[in-house]
Amino acid sequence: MNLKTKSANLLYLILTALLLNCSDVLIAQNSAANYQGIEFKMNKVKEPIIPKNTVNIKDFGAVNGGYVLNTKAFADAIDALTKKGGGKVIIPPGIWLTGPIILKSNIELHAETGSLIKFSTDKTLYPIIETSFEGLNTWRCISPIYGKNLENIAFTGKGVWDGSGEAWRQVKKSKLTDEQWKNFVASGGILNEKKDSWYPSEQYLKGSKGADQNIRLDLKTKEDFEAIHDFLRPVLVSIQNSKRVLFDGPVFQNSPAWNIHPLMVEDLIVRNITVRNPWYSQNGDGLDVESCKNVIIENSSFDVGDDAICIKSGKDKDGRDRAVPCENIIVRNNIVYHGHGGVTVGSEMSGGVKNLHVSNCTFMGTDVGLRFKSTRGRGGIVENIYISDIFMTDIPSQAISFDLYYGGKSIAETLAEGGNKINTKMVPVNEETPQFKNISIKNITIRGAYQAVFLQGLPEMNLQNIEISNLIAKAENGFSIIDADGIKISNIKLDIEKPMVFDIYNGKNMSFKNIQFNSTSDKAISINGEYSRNIEFISSPKLDFPKITVINQVVPKDAVKF
Repeated sequence: MNLKTKSANLLYLILTALLLNCSDVLIAQNSAANYQGIEFKMNKVKEPIIPKNTVNIKDFGAVNGGYVLNTKAFADAIDALTKKGGGKVIIPPGIWLTGPIILKSNIELHAETGSLIKFSTDKTLYPIIETSFEGLNTWRCISPIYGKNLENIAFTGKGVWDGSGEAWRQVKKSKLTDEQWKNFVASGGILNEKKDSWYPSEQYLKGSKGADQNIRLDLKTKEDFEAIHDFLRPVLVSIQNSKRVLFDGPVFQNSPAWNIHPLMVEDLIVRNITVRNPWYSQNGDGLDVESCKNVIIENSSFDVGDDAICIKSGKDKDGRDRAVPCENIIVRNNIVYHGHGGVTVGSEMSGGVKNLHVSNCTFMGTDVGLRFKSTRGRGGIVENIYISDIFMTDIPSQAISFDLYYGGKSIAETLAEGGNKINTKMVPVNEETPQFKNISIKNITIRGAYQAVFLQGLPEMNLQNIEISNLIAKAENGFSIIDADGIKISNIKLDIEKPMVFDIYNGKNMSFKNIQFNSTSDKAISINGEYSRNIEFISSPKLDFPKITVINQVVPKDAVKF
């Protein structure tokens, strides 16, 4: 065998080994082993099957540089593949300006390293369509990336998808530096009467007046919505009522509203992606998974202006009428750098959320870490939630938060206005009553927070069966527990700045076991509320609970045991 033949054989062996290793990595990402330890039964999530046909957008007239609109080139490339049964659209390095991209089944959009797909700021390119936003049936501008009733869709590669959100969003002066605010004002647009918010256009400002958060409930016809076209900012990626959808590799950034919104998707995989928005971006959510079934979200990073990883299922009557829960979801190995919540359930959860596993995630500087939110009128049941191995640092509000009085504001804004108020008024339980139950949270590390844990249910529908164990927290405030039943707290070590560590109001059937904290105040534990009963403290030997406990007189006799 000559040297040339030996070299060729060696090269063949090396390439074969590399391919096998790559294949092993791909298989490992969605292998059966990755479902071991999941607390509920779940079928393996199916990946999209994409035919091996490929085209390059340059072959359809696409022009690099960011000054020529390439909408037709994208559409023609997708159409050419569709005629062959589907395949991969190659987006090479370059800056590719485009209008909306309409997806079709069996299509993979592969953005190569060095590619930037920049969506046009010309709002006339985005007609309004009937869709769902914030859990309600409404009209919005079509998304820059849009698909409905599809099968086998994939986003791959290491390129960047940019939604040009700066042309769409309102910006609050309080969220910017003086220099940033000066630049926004100088760019055009319009200020409100108080001159504390900047709007992209007069039409946007008009549309925002009378809006319920971001929806105009008073408008009924398409013509009504056309009059406020600029206000109807879309999510960057909208994929609805589809099967087998994959996001693997790219960066998604600068969205007009939410970033990625899979709605009623079965078999959804989100992995190895980066999601970015300016921290001041209004409603700049990262990933909103709504009414989806069989989902994996892993090995990704988020740095956004609102909630990062959000689990939803529709809002109020529209969500209840849809009646499609979000279920069978695995969230693991993700990092959130900024956002209103690291992992959030709600507030649009009227169709229910069940079977959610969250593990090995890190939140750094998020407004809240684990965030559960709803309010009267929603309805829906959130149950069978399993959270473990979460690491949080520098949380400016509540590291773990359950808020059943959510009013559309961030927790930071709520705290600035005086915080959540205890409401003792009961209302009748009906289909509009939200319910959160059977939730396990364990192995949690909190290094710096305004408050470690906030649990607030409703007087007529308490939070039920929530277990928090193996928690280490350094925070300004400890636990607040309001209108909750069946709470179990065990193996907790707290370093709390304020004298009061546990503040309990109308707590029922609760146990506290192996609790350690640094406070020696006679007000370290406060138990209040006429419905408080069957509360038991099983302390570590070093603590003398009776000497550091305050129990309000309205608490029934013998309600608390030490």
